[in-house]
Amino acid sequence: MHKIAIAGSSGRMGRTLLEAVTQTPDMQLAAALEREDSPYLHKDAGELIGANCGIVIFSDFKNALPGCEYLIDFTRPQGTLAHLAVCREAGVKMIIGTTGFSQEEKALLKEASRDIAIVFAPNMSVGVNVTFKLLELAAKVLNEGYDIEIIEAHHRHKIDAPSGTALRMGEVIADSLKRDLSKVAVYGREGVTGERNPETIGFATIRAGDIVGDHTALFAGIGERVEISHKASSRMTFAMGALRAVRFLANQRSGLYDMQDVLGLR
Repeated sequence: MHKIAIAGSSGRMGRTLLEAVTQTPDMQLAAALEREDSPYLHKDAGELIGANCGIVIFSDFKNALPGCEYLIDFTRPQGTLAHLAVCREAGVKMIIGTTGFSQEEKALLKEASRDIAIVFAPNMSVGVNVTFKLLELAAKVLNEGYDIEIIEAHHRHKIDAPSGTALRMGEVIADSLKRDLSKVAVYGREGVTGERNPETIGFATIRAGDIVGDHTALFAGIGERVEISHKASSRMTFAMGALRAVRFLANQRSGLYDMQDVLGLR
């Protein structure tokens, strides 16, 4: 049994993770964690998904970790980095789906991975990670004469833009084209922008309603368009990917990995 702690257990993704862990035979919920101001503290975590499970929600992160082997964290950068320090000290492996990290913050994950094993991925959906592989191939073939745009849509509550998945799509494409995304990305257009620079990779962001996550990479040439899309209809796809990451980390003592490693797509 893999003994799991879940951070942000009362959130939208946290509840989905609770459901996935409690319904998967080789997983055991060992701790459910929330902020100090959460109204769900000291309640049975199972109440969040309609069936008591005997695990009480705590905010005392450090004291909740003994007996846990893994922490799954889909919260926010500040919280994740605080959890990272405690996990590193306690030897608890991490599965991180948090987005919005700066480059300096990502370096902290790399540093911690010298002591613990971490899977860090902006999107843990199996389908999205297959999409990344398709984008790598498409970019290599459609490397001349095609303008590249990435369009993403999420629910109204998402706080970062573009999404981590959209940025990863851009990184995959830029790497295949031997370009530096930080130099060729265009994150917004307004007014008289002039003709499009063919070297750029554009991003467009939509925030509306309860959209779980839609991502499309558009390669537009003269006379044709190629679109590679992934649409998520349930957060359960991310949760099941996170559990695959748990099983992968069972055989890793340290190191920083992503879902391409988990799925054997390297």
